[in-house]
Amino acid sequence: MLVILKSINEFRPKLLNGLAPITESLKMLRFCFLVLTIALAACEDSSPTQSGSVDTPQLFVESAAATGLNFDHFIGSTGQYYLPEIMGSGVALLDFDLDGDLDVYFVQGAMLDKSKSPEESTFPPKSGVANRLFENRLVPDGRLSFVDATATSRLGDERYGMGVAVGDYDADGDPDLYVTNVGPNVLYRNNGDGTFSAVEGPQDTRWSTSAAFVDHDGDGDLDLFFTNYVGFTPAAQMECLTGGLRDYCAPRAYQPVPDRLFRNDGGKFTDVSNEAGLGTKFGNGLGVTTADFNNDGHTDIYVANDGTENQLWINRGGGKFEELGMISGTAVNVDGSLEAGMGVSAEDFDGDGDIDIFLTHLTRETNTLYLNDGSGSFRDATNSFGLAASSVPFTGFGLQWQDFDLDGRLDLFITNGAVTGVEAQRGDPYPYFQDDLFYRGTEAGFESVAGRQVWGEQDPQIGRGMAAGDIDNDGDIDVVISNNNGPAQLFINQTESPIFIKVKPAGNSLGARVGISFADGTKMWRRVHSDGSYLSSSEPAVVFGLKGMPQVTSLEVIWPNGDEEQFAAPAANTVFSPVKGTGTRR
Repeated sequence: MLVILKSINEFRPKLLNGLAPITESLKMLRFCFLVLTIALAACEDSSPTQSGSVDTPQLFVESAAATGLNFDHFIGSTGQYYLPEIMGSGVALLDFDLDGDLDVYFVQGAMLDKSKSPEESTFPPKSGVANRLFENRLVPDGRLSFVDATATSRLGDERYGMGVAVGDYDADGDPDLYVTNVGPNVLYRNNGDGTFSAVEGPQDTRWSTSAAFVDHDGDGDLDLFFTNYVGFTPAAQMECLTGGLRDYCAPRAYQPVPDRLFRNDGGKFTDVSNEAGLGTKFGNGLGVTTADFNNDGHTDIYVANDGTENQLWINRGGGKFEELGMISGTAVNVDGSLEAGMGVSAEDFDGDGDIDIFLTHLTRETNTLYLNDGSGSFRDATNSFGLAASSVPFTGFGLQWQDFDLDGRLDLFITNGAVTGVEAQRGDPYPYFQDDLFYRGTEAGFESVAGRQVWGEQDPQIGRGMAAGDIDNDGDIDVVISNNNGPAQLFINQTESPIFIKVKPAGNSLGARVGISFADGTKMWRRVHSDGSYLSSSEPAVVFGLKGMPQVTSLEVIWPNGDEEQFAAPAANTVFSPVKGTGTRR
């Protein structure tokens, strides 16, 4: 059967080429239908599924400036329209000093035109030209506030930064950082005294984007996977137009480049990309998430590619992967069309015990929800759950698939920002601003909620990286956003009277799955991860919302190597840190 499916996969591009005129017509009909849907929705002046109830309390309060989280992204523009300028950068949440609260690390841009200084750029820097680390003072001071710890931590790198991954690669109990750049990447080892050291680690001199620490071989330590985007260099700059005006090029103007996988050998890394099979196929990699998508006990890798087929690397064990994106149904959308994959997340959306996938895309495309049937085969269910029409006007990047209101259902928070000039903003010096999107999870799927009901009156930004975690230690999930060529935003969750269980497994638990059982016989699963979104790294913990849920009877952990253990039910509104080997084996 697999041979037949592979043959179909090889023949499918030829078939699609032969049907290209029909396919394009169907795509245009679908787009027109979506536009009509948006117009009709706009004519309905009080639909609760579009605007939310006026009695709904505001879910977030934007608090960056109020807490001292003052960071402005710098693109280094000099009028050359270098592609990295429009792509933004990531943000990470980590407890670098192990004091019990989450600190924030921003990745910064730089000058690509080395003949000019930052002060000569189109938009001079407002907060320096280095990556920045902000220390959270919640635990020592008793209130949420941040101080700049960049200099003392030695994390102020001045390369043209893109993404960041967090993980304890040397297994010494504190979080380390891997930063991707346009050019050489950097591995930072946490010295355990508030400082970091740049050390020899996984390397690539091309344009790297998202990264993820992952135990792909099940040996207990963290390996590293990262995506590469396209073969851009300033010397190979292309000139592109939008509506007759100079604008940033699409990625198809450049050649795609392969992604990389490095195996951790006792704190030293070995490039196993070709050995693992990753050289057989590659695209314009922007987003990555890792999970066991086919429930075989091995951690797989999913890559969101910008304008090329997405990749699902199925882990066959023994350090080998097989690419099954097209066969699995996750390479293209339901129309068979390539999409501009940017951000990606994976979670058990429908509560059936397997991992589903959500991707953000370009304006005039829909974001995409792929539902897993449990075996690693997926279907595009975007239209079925109310996620298509509302996303067409926006270009989505970072996202978080979390239970923000703690009602037991996953919600979606998506940050948007254009990559080609917005016509309505013509004349603006940087015309790429867009509103963000929020979807509240419901029994039927999702409902789109107006921004003012979620975060109040906020000016549109050019959203890129997004990370989530409990920044103020009150049990609900907060969000930090890195905006392209603009100020960072910190959205503090205001959920009233939260009821939850938070689980932070001890040790290197990235890739673990945590489940809770209820008195009515149902279960809820979440996965421990810091990857996903866009160029960013989130808190590696899971939060189960318990509002209106039955009593919790037990908790299970499936560890990254496949071992399963059961633990007694933690009390509500507590943080539980299960230790491998201390539960009841299953």
